[in-house]
Amino acid sequence: MRLYLASTSPARLQTLRAAGIEPIAAPPGVDEEAVVAAREAESGPLPAREMVQLLAQAKAEALVGTEPGGAPIDGLILGGDSAFLTGGAIHGKPHLPHVAKQRWLAQNGGHGELWSGHWLIDHRGGRVNAAVGRADVATVRFAALDDAEIDAYIASGEPLLVAGAFTIDSLGGPFIRRVEGDPSTVVGLSLSTLRDLVRELGVAWPSLWNRVPTAG
Repeated sequence: MRLYLASTSPARLQTLRAAGIEPIAAPPGVDEEAVVAAREAESGPLPAREMVQLLAQAKAEALVGTEPGGAPIDGLILGGDSAFLTGGAIHGKPHLPHVAKQRWLAQNGGHGELWSGHWLIDHRGGRVNAAVGRADVATVRFAALDDAEIDAYIASGEPLLVAGAFTIDSLGGPFIRRVEGDPSTVVGLSLSTLRDLVRELGVAWPSLWNRVPTAG
């Protein structure tokens, strides 16, 4: 059983690989801001749970059809999206250093919720047979960083391209005191949620294993 990943996120790819799955990854090419703006124009501001689910679904559906080489997709398509909720505001990727610093000054020593949306399409046989989805959340509690640590972390560039301006599996790991919930949710893909969705589609989780994880 092949898993097609509608994402170019290195963290999601590494999470799946560590779980024994080598997916076929492809960029979904979704204009996330436009998708959210269109929905909010209809129904008003979206809570974090609904926003990540909307984008996860859009990304998965963008891959429906054929592979770049022209062969029909035969397997499961996974779309995912993440957002960080703190202080009543939803934060995606900061992109700019000064934005990342503002966020760290606000969340330093505090906590927030990392929401990850999942949308899984059963595309076996080259057609859409069914789709299931669910959002998961993990509470992240931060250590209290001094100004030098914040500046050094931002200068590394890592927090600019991740939701919430932090990681748990790289340079940002030592700055996380505790995670309440599935830790893999924080990297943008809850493995326990994905397993539930795979089984909901009638697929055995071990059937996705196609690589031997590297032992630490």
